[in-house]
Amino acid sequence: MTTQKNNPLHGITLERIVTELEAHYGWQRLGELINIRCFKSDPSVKSSLKFLRKTPWARAKVEELYMKTQASPWGQN
Repeated sequence: MTTQKNNPLHGITLERIVTELEAHYGWQRLGELINIRCFKSDPSVKSSLKFLRKTPWARAKVEELYMKTQASPWGQN
């Protein structure tokens, strides 16, 4: 197994990212931060994963928010 030194998300699943962001921000705030329907209309982890796995631009926004959230103290955002 090779390591990916330049990939800060290596080993972190998309499910974990969505679950942690939802726990931190809640669906409503996530929908405000990232304007995608899967966070606004009947949101769930399952529906979000389905959408994000086939929509690269949306996944990139979610991953970017996750990295920003991890970089700052959790209570600061």
